Amino acid sequence: MAERKDTLQVIIAGAGIAGLATAISLSRIASIPNIDIQLYEQAPELLEIGASIALSPNGMRTLEKLGVYKALTDEFGYRGPSGIPQIFRHWKTDQVISVDTHTDVPNPRHHTTRFHRGHLHAALLEHVPRESIHLGKKLIHTEADQNGVLLHFEDGSSAQGDVLIGADGIRSAVRKSFLPDYKLRFSGKVFMRSTFDASLVEGKIPNLPSDSMHWWGPRDNFFASRLGKDQYTTVGAYDDPRTAEELESSIAWDQSGNIEFLRERYKNWNPTIRALTELTPYTNLYPNFAGDALSTWVFGSRVTLIGDAAHAHGGAFAAGGSLALDDALALGLAFRHVFGPQTSGRSFSAESIKKALGLYSNTRQPHTARILRIVHNQIDKRGAQFTSAEEEDEALVARMRSRPNTEWLSEHDVEAAFAATLEQAEASSAEASDQVNASESTEPVPEPSSGTTSNTSIQFKDSKL
Repeated sequence: MAERKDTLQVIIAGAGIAGLATAISLSRIASIPNIDIQLYEQAPELLEIGASIALSPNGMRTLEKLGVYKALTDEFGYRGPSGIPQIFRHWKTDQVISVDTHTDVPNPRHHTTRFHRGHLHAALLEHVPRESIHLGKKLIHTEADQNGVLLHFEDGSSAQGDVLIGADGIRSAVRKSFLPDYKLRFSGKVFMRSTFDASLVEGKIPNLPSDSMHWWGPRDNFFASRLGKDQYTTVGAYDDPRTAEELESSIAWDQSGNIEFLRERYKNWNPTIRALTELTPYTNLYPNFAGDALSTWVFGSRVTLIGDAAHAHGGAFAAGGSLALDDALALGLAFRHVFGPQTSGRSFSAESIKKALGLYSNTRQPHTARILRIVHNQIDKRGAQFTSAEEEDEALVARMRSRPNTEWLSEHDVEAAFAATLEQAEASSAEASDQVNASESTEPVPEPSSGTTSNTSIQFKDSKL
């Protein structure tokens, strides 16, 4: 694995939404004159699961910065007519208890938008050369040292490069290579998801809301919304008492579910939900897991993680897609700062790569750790017992009204966060340099030997970030 100096060879493990966004960001935002980006995807075809995905204002703004303009159109994504990103209703009474709002989102195209995952994936895919994507490459193990990275695949092939970006999801093989003991925690919820043509429900259910709706029950939840391209989604999230080990042995990700179980589960909910379950044509199952915040996102000076591989937050607040897009943008900004056109003469050394990855992780880790703390706090509070249905309902309404304010999440400015990280790093570098200078200035200067003159010049190297 000889170190390259003329071209930066980047390997991205995973060609889902996070991986494609990363490739686009490194191509367009980083603006590195000599960069070769290759993506390795375990799936035999480039298909996204048939589920919905929401992007909040930060994610929509990032799509615009990446130049994925098609995804901002009204055809591709759906925004509710009220301009309210999400409305929360009582499971039985259908009463509106709480709403999310936009605070500083003047452009309607940046309002919270809902897509079929496959459509968003396709919009990103248009901006990544197909010849750079290698399919059927299931990653088994990866190595990294001062000279480069090496990936081993199940088919016996391998790939090597200068940088590895693990964009391979919540069960990341890249993360496992460096953190083999990392464990995921079952949140207690299993999601029953379905996406289908909107004509199956629209015009067939009296007073079907036009805006995205999230109904909360004492234990279970139900979500319904129109999506772009005339699609519709229903999602039932139910409590499952089994352990993580029992779930993993009995339910596979994207496994077909029993539609009658969905209908039975919500048969006592309000008429709108009962009608939606009756018209939902199928359902697939997705056990929900979350992981602890990582102590570092940089491994072996050349490896980092992005998206769910970096922050396994279990999809809380429908933030996963936007978090991944912002990760990609922050990574592009970090690489531009270290390797962009303005840094002529900068080598693609292990030290420089580590500096870029450090700027990226320092920008994103504090932000994602905050949502992980909220997620695990919510998991810890599961299983409260009540003496009566009335007491349980009062607790439900109180919980709905006291939902955490997530404006810091949905309207996060990743460029401002990166600028603050860069400012802090430069201040730390200057302080370290001052300390070196002060230390050197206290050293005694040797007297020149008799009959000679001295013209010694002492130079100090700038401290690295």
